[in-house]
Amino acid sequence: MTYLETAAQFYSEVAQTPQVGLCCVQTTPLQLPGLKIPLPMQEMNYGCGTTVHPTELSHQPTVLYIGVGGGLEALQFAYFSRRPGAVIAVEPVAAMREAAIRNLELAAEENPWFDTSFVEIREGDAFNLPVADAVVDIVAQNCLFNIFEPEDLTHALRAAYRVLKPGGRLQMSDPIATSSIPNHLQEDERLRAMCLSGALTYEEYTQRIIDAGFGQIEIRARRPYRLLDAETYNLEKHLLLESLDLVAFKVEIPEDGACIFTGKTAIYAGSDPFFDDSAGHLLQRGIPAAVCDKTAAKLGALKPSEIMITDSTWHYSGGGCC
Repeated sequence: MTYLETAAQFYSEVAQTPQVGLCCVQTTPLQLPGLKIPLPMQEMNYGCGTTVHPTELSHQPTVLYIGVGGGLEALQFAYFSRRPGAVIAVEPVAAMREAAIRNLELAAEENPWFDTSFVEIREGDAFNLPVADAVVDIVAQNCLFNIFEPEDLTHALRAAYRVLKPGGRLQMSDPIATSSIPNHLQEDERLRAMCLSGALTYEEYTQRIIDAGFGQIEIRARRPYRLLDAETYNLEKHLLLESLDLVAFKVEIPEDGACIFTGKTAIYAGSDPFFDDSAGHLLQRGIPAAVCDKTAAKLGALKPSEIMITDSTWHYSGGGCC
C-alpha cells in the first residue's frame, strides 16, 4: 500500500467516524455574521489553520478547494461568493465527499442565505484537478499538501498554478517542521496521513512554491502546531511543528528572485527627510515601511548605519514593496 492509499483509507475512516481535534490547532472556526456551522462540520475540522481571509474575498471569487474535508472552509468561501458553482471542491475519498454533502445540506437548513448549489463537489485529486486552465481566482487547501512526498508536492503545486488565472492566489495552511524530520518518521505512512511526519522546513516548503512558478508569497500566520516529543517518536530531542498560513500569487518571478513578505519593515534614520534608492524604494524618515525579505536584505546592506530592518513578525497584511 502506498502512502497515498494509506491516507485515503485513513480519511475514509475519519469521514465516517469523526475524530475531534485531529490535525487542527484548537481554535474556534472563523466567526462571520449570519453564518452557522453545523456541529458535524465542526467535528470534522481537519485543518491546521485557515485559508479564508475575509478582507480578500470582496469580489465573489471563484474558488477551487482541494480536499473538501467536512466542508467547513468550502462553506466559509461560499459565504463570500453566493452563487451556483462559486466553490468547486475536489475530493478523492468517496466517504469524505458523502460526508461533506451531508454537512452542506445541514448548513442549508441552518443558513437561509446558503444553497447547496454554491458548492460543487467533484471527484478528483490534487495532481489531476478536474478544472480547465486559468479559470479560478483562488485555489485553497488546508493541511493536505503536507502529507505529500516532496516530488508529489511539486506536482500538486504545478497543478494549482495551471488552473489559476493570472494574478490568482494559492491560499494554503500546512504544518512545517522547525528542523528536518528523520527518515523513520517520514516513512511512517500512518503518521504522514495524520499530518505529523510529512512536513518540510519553512525554507524547503516556500522554495517548492517558488519552483512551481509563483512569484510572490505572503505569510499570513506562523504559530506552534504540535510537539513531537523525543521519547514517543524516538528522537534525539523534541521537534516542534508549526502551522503556516500563506498566500502565493500567480505572478512572474522577478529577475532578482521571488518576493516573500514575512512582516519585516525598513526604517530610515538618516539626516535627510527621505531616502530614495535607484530601485525606487522611498523611505520617510522614522516611519516603518513594509518590505519583502529580499528588499530588506538589500536595504540593510546598502546603508546599515541609516536603515533599520525589523525582524519578521510572520504576519503580513499588504501594503509593502519589493
